[in-house]
Amino acid sequence: MRRGIIALSPILAMVVLLIVLSVYSGGVSNAPLLLIFVLTAMVAVVSVRGKKFSERVAIFSQGAGSKDLLLMVWIFMFAGAFAASAKEMGAAGAMVDLTLQFLPARFALAGLFIAACLTSLCMGTSVGTIVALMPIATGLAERTEMTVPIVVAAVVGGAFFGDNLSFISDTTIVATQSQGCRLSDKFRFNLKMVLPVALIACGLYLFMGSAAAEHTVAQSAAWWKVLPYLAVLACAAAGVNVMIVLAIGNALTCLTGIIDGSYDLMGWIQSTLQGVMGMSELILISMMAGGIFAIISYNGGMEFVINRLTRRVKTYRGAELSICGLVAFANICTANNTVAILSVGGIARRVAEQYDIDPRRSASLLDTTSCCVQGLLPYGAQLLMASGLAGISAMSIIPYLFYPMLLAIAVLVTIVVRRK
Repeated sequence: MRRGIIALSPILAMVVLLIVLSVYSGGVSNAPLLLIFVLTAMVAVVSVRGKKFSERVAIFSQGAGSKDLLLMVWIFMFAGAFAASAKEMGAAGAMVDLTLQFLPARFALAGLFIAACLTSLCMGTSVGTIVALMPIATGLAERTEMTVPIVVAAVVGGAFFGDNLSFISDTTIVATQSQGCRLSDKFRFNLKMVLPVALIACGLYLFMGSAAAEHTVAQSAAWWKVLPYLAVLACAAAGVNVMIVLAIGNALTCLTGIIDGSYDLMGWIQSTLQGVMGMSELILISMMAGGIFAIISYNGGMEFVINRLTRRVKTYRGAELSICGLVAFANICTANNTVAILSVGGIARRVAEQYDIDPRRSASLLDTTSCCVQGLLPYGAQLLMASGLAGISAMSIIPYLFYPMLLAIAVLVTIVVRRK
């Protein structure tokens, strides 16, 4: 018991610091969030027993420099560069004007959520969806009376719809493979639960958008300036790798901006550098998180929680709750829903087989629960990316993330009321 508490001490310290700073400042911006992770990293390094200081730091550094994390750093930089250069040339405003010419302002927020759902369903990635749609969302907030956190939340929530359902989503693939069922079977099984939730969330965004956008008037759009965005959306819908999508977007902002006269080559370079620098806090937070949770895993925190959650399971409902609890905790520790499913997928399958739970059901629980948790993590890649591109606090987005919240409620309700 004592060893388990020591292993989980970084998580406990982080939760306490988040609560204290939220109460003290009325919210946590990304700069204080970085400070919280630095302090938590110090607690994590101290929590390692029987190792020299240099060895403790090496364990931390190995987690902070993992290949998946460094790939996310590259995406952060490319996304920041694209957003800044596109905004500098006026592409964001032009895209919003073009959208409002075809879509009444009162439907814009709900339309943005639907667009995120469809884009993520085609792409299979929530991060790629956020990168593609976030500049449009922030531009929409500037042109209407809607607040930035609301429009950002609509995109983030819709991004997890496809991340949970798409046939090419890594979370869906890992969940079905770990539970031994087919993608198509899991899709049909899962759609019955998530589609009503998406419709309710869309209705909420429709109501909020109607009240906030009454006085918005569409303006004529410089159509040529939206070419970088259209290319990014088209490549994303075609399933092109997100790094290639962002590289194409940056190249097109350079060409379009120079031809249009919005800036010269040096102006484009300066805007992209500003965009990259604007993501520096988010990059550091991500790396701190990777190191912290590598130490938690080294100290045996995952094994401790797994044993605690599974040793007293006696019914199939308890088994389903334990599967959700396992993947939720793994997600909190790794800040990556795919890695979380990989970490506990084998254990979840053994629990499901022991209590005769349909593999489609266990795969659905793994995938859906991980998307719920990931969608609400202020230090997860999705909220960090969205807050960085929008220039707001990750914590300010969470109250408007209706889709992940409602989806979590739906998961619990199906466990309680569903018959075996």
